[in-house]
Amino acid sequence: MTPVTGRVIVVGSVNIDLVVSVERLPGPGETVTGGRFARHHGGKGGNQAVAAARLGAGTAFVGAVGGDAFGSDARAALEAEGIDLRGLVTLDHQATGVALITVEAGGENTIAVAGGANAEVGPALVADALRVLRPRPGDVILVANEIPIESTLEALRLGRAAGVTTILNPAPAAGLDAALLVLADVLTPNRGELAVLTGDAVLAAGPLAATLVSSLPARAVLVTLGADGALLVDAGGSTALHGPPVNVVDAVGAGDTLNGALAAGLAAGLDLPEAARRAVIAATLAVTRAGAREGMPTLTELQTAGV
Repeated sequence: MTPVTGRVIVVGSVNIDLVVSVERLPGPGETVTGGRFARHHGGKGGNQAVAAARLGAGTAFVGAVGGDAFGSDARAALEAEGIDLRGLVTLDHQATGVALITVEAGGENTIAVAGGANAEVGPALVADALRVLRPRPGDVILVANEIPIESTLEALRLGRAAGVTTILNPAPAAGLDAALLVLADVLTPNRGELAVLTGDAVLAAGPLAATLVSSLPARAVLVTLGADGALLVDAGGSTALHGPPVNVVDAVGAGDTLNGALAAGLAAGLDLPEAARRAVIAATLAVTRAGAREGMPTLTELQTAGV
């Protein structure tokens, strides 16, 4: 394994996940009984930071929690992973973000989010945090779009100015335009997000063509395809990536695992194809345990899987 040469700086959301596991997902207006309840730590930003830290990357997180018990718990959970929290602000007047998640027996899920403090992660907060963290070449800035879009733009803009590698997880994809996407060295949409970004829901839903993916203005695109792995499209062409066969328990957090692992690999000096291959395997391992973070592999577990 290549020694870590840079840090991963994640700019994004942190939530508490309230999860109900059911036999099948309810339809509109339908109640499904017999579920099991669990509480987990979540938020795309927090999850991605944990995924990177568990794979050995020096990791920092930029975001906000509320001045409530959920916020204290969220901060303590990130601290326990060894994450640098100089960029995590506590907003006493706000509630910590909450995600309501329903998971069916096969691992598919629905998610509704109340952003809370995440909605106040503004451009000034991002700029102040990055001024303290001082990103430099060799670092990786990873940002998802669960914070205000102008803050997503600011994180990518400052990352590009600092000469770091920038990754944009366009989740959700609404409102992201070419001026923002071009600031991403790597874009990591799923099929649904790809459809929004390209405006072509039909092609995005079928066998993916590299020409569709390469129409996006990022330098490289890694499309996540669930059980089918991922498709990497960059200057070298297109590559299909697959993880090992596993028994799926819970798909929540698989995409976050992939993004955090991708950032950790690039921070470790791996080239993009190798970092992407490792990220797909990490995401595959993550779905074998319940909980967005509980299934995220450590570096030892990844090495045991043959990476």
